[in-house]
Amino acid sequence: MSGAAGTRETAGAADAAAGTVGPAAGGRVDRRRGIPYAVVVVLLGVLVAVTATAAVAVGSISVPAGQVWGILLHRVNPSWIDPSWTPVRETIVIDVRLPRVLLAGAVGAGLSVAGMALQALVRNPLADPMLLGVSSGASVGAVAVLVLNVSFLGVFSLPAAAFAGALAALVAVYLLARSGGRMTAVRLVLAGVAMAEVLSAVASFLIVTSNDPQKTQSALRWMLGGLGGTTWATLWIPAGAVLLGTAVLLGVCRSLNLLLAGEEAAAALGLDVHRFRAALFTLVALMIGTIVAVSGQIGFVGLIMPHVVRLLVGADHRRALPAAALLGAAFLIAADLGARTLMSPEEVPVGLLTALVGGPFFLWLMRRKGAR
Repeated sequence: MSGAAGTRETAGAADAAAGTVGPAAGGRVDRRRGIPYAVVVVLLGVLVAVTATAAVAVGSISVPAGQVWGILLHRVNPSWIDPSWTPVRETIVIDVRLPRVLLAGAVGAGLSVAGMALQALVRNPLADPMLLGVSSGASVGAVAVLVLNVSFLGVFSLPAAAFAGALAALVAVYLLARSGGRMTAVRLVLAGVAMAEVLSAVASFLIVTSNDPQKTQSALRWMLGGLGGTTWATLWIPAGAVLLGTAVLLGVCRSLNLLLAGEEAAAALGLDVHRFRAALFTLVALMIGTIVAVSGQIGFVGLIMPHVVRLLVGADHRRALPAAALLGAAFLIAADLGARTLMSPEEVPVGLLTALVGGPFFLWLMRRKGAR
C-alpha cells in the first residue's frame, strides 16, 4: 500500500515538473482552461503600460499622455518628433516622475516574484516575503541611519545600512532554522516570525528614544513604505537585483514545480531539496533586502499577486513567474499613483494602501484555507 502511495506521489512530482500541479489544487492535476497564456501576457503588458503612463501624466502639474510619450520618444531620438512642450514638463516627466514609476514597477515585480517563489519553497499559500524577517532587518539598518544621522556612504548610507540589516537577519534566521544540518520549512517560518518581531521592536525602540522629531517622522514614514525621492542614480540597484533574481528563478522553474508535489517526491526525481531550498531562500531574501532598502516596508504585494496569477495562468512557474512580475509591477505603480494623489498635496505612504488591500485579502485567504 505504501509503495503504491509512493508511486502516485512520484507521478505527481513528475506532473508538477511539467507544470500540471499547483498548491491550490492540493496536488491534483490542474486542467484549467481559459484565456490563452499569450493573450494574458499581452494584456498584462498593456496594463503595465497604461498604469505607467497614467502615473507619469498625473500629478500637481498634469502632462497629457500624448506628450508623455512624445517626450520619451524625443529623448530616445530627437529626430523622431518636434518638441511642443515646455522644458518644465520635460523635467517633470524625465527627472521626477519616470524614475519613481520605474522603481514602483521594479519593486512590485520583485515582491510578486519573490512571494511566488517563497510560497513554493515552503509549500504554504499564506507565505509572504516579509515572512523571513528580512524586511524587519532592513528596517533596523535604515532607521539607525535616519535616527543616528549616520552618513558613512553619503546618499547611499541608508540603502547600504538597510541591505546590511537584511543580510544579517537572513543569516540569523538561516542559522536558527537549521537543526542537525537540516532546515525544515516549519522551523524557517517560526525563526522568521520570531526574528521579525525582535527586529521590529529594535526599530521601534530606536524611533521612540530619538530626541529629534524630524528624524523620528522620517523613520516612521520609511517604515510605512514609500517611493518618494527616487533618482536615476539609485534606480539601477533594485532594478538590477530584480532582473537578476527573476532570471535565476526562471532558470529553476522545473525544480520549483517539483516542490509543489512534496519533498519526498521531489527528492525521488533527483532534486536535492535542502540545498535547493537554502540557495533559493538566500536569493529571495537578498532580493527582498535590496528592494526594502530603497522602498521601505511594503507588505502583501508578494501575497496577493501570486494568487491572482494562479487563477489566470495556473501554477506552472514557467508561466506564472513572468505574469506575476507584470501584474506586481502594474499593481504597485497604481498603488503609488493613489498614494500621491488621494490626499494631494500630502502623500500617503504606499505601504498603507497595500496593507488596506492586502489585509482583508489575507483574512479571506486564511478563512478559505481553514474551511478547506
